[in-house]
Amino acid sequence: MKAKIIGVLIVLFLFSCSSGRQSKITQKTTLMETPSKRGYADVNGIKMYYEIYGQGKPLVLIHGGGSTIQTTFGSIIPLLSQNRQLIGVELQAHGHTSDRNSDLSFEQDSDDVVALLNYLNIEKADFFGFSNGGTTALQIGIRHPEHVSKIIAGSALCKRNGVPSQFWDFMKNATLDQMPQAYKDAYLKASAHPENLKIMCDKCAKRMVDFKDISDKQLQSIKAPVLIVIGDADVMTPEHAVEMHRLIPNSQLAIIPSGHGEYIGEITTLKPDTKNTEFITPLLEKFLNQTN
Repeated sequence: MKAKIIGVLIVLFLFSCSSGRQSKITQKTTLMETPSKRGYADVNGIKMYYEIYGQGKPLVLIHGGGSTIQTTFGSIIPLLSQNRQLIGVELQAHGHTSDRNSDLSFEQDSDDVVALLNYLNIEKADFFGFSNGGTTALQIGIRHPEHVSKIIAGSALCKRNGVPSQFWDFMKNATLDQMPQAYKDAYLKASAHPENLKIMCDKCAKRMVDFKDISDKQLQSIKAPVLIVIGDADVMTPEHAVEMHRLIPNSQLAIIPSGHGEYIGEITTLKPDTKNTEFITPLLEKFLNQTN
């Protein structure tokens, strides 16, 4: 039984989802707000896709592993865009964005996101990353502090001890079959090269197999205010979130009664009776609106 639970955790983090809830819900989540602008930018050798919603101070949305803007944030975009300009990005090899002849890395993703902001003439922004996107958002805070106002790190992993030790053995055997159908469908619909789905999956798995801790010194160097969010039934442990909170100087911590991504309505966590009042939008807005 323990081995089975750890196996589910692998799928949860690798593909930023909760397993087993993906059929009728997918139809419900297609009714999403239409972006005011969408396009591609030539960024560090890839064509990077982005979508813009709403008006106001920029908030950059960084999706989870194996995902897209909509599969991660589609449910919460209509709520957040009421008071913000949202800039959703799709990272290397994900969704609409092209690939390059290199492995995925959180450092490269962070550089790509900042290059996109430069393309859009946005000097500084807030960042909201979920799961792998949360780790990328923290890397932006480390590598590009001049571009960061605030960071929301949702279900982000920073240390290998942040998940059960068996997680890493199972990670080595992750396969395309474990990816939720909703994610496969989103990729096949968005990508100009749908035949590369397995390549994207394998690159996501390799990134996690090769994952190295973000050092204490790097985390302590983050100067921007950071809101760390996890669910109490998340992939990462509460102890990991507390450790990050203690290491990042100007941070706050929220542990929500929730699974991985359920607190923002991530596509695979939705149920037929899910209500957007269950999402943590007021908590996010309160943090973003606080005076530094």
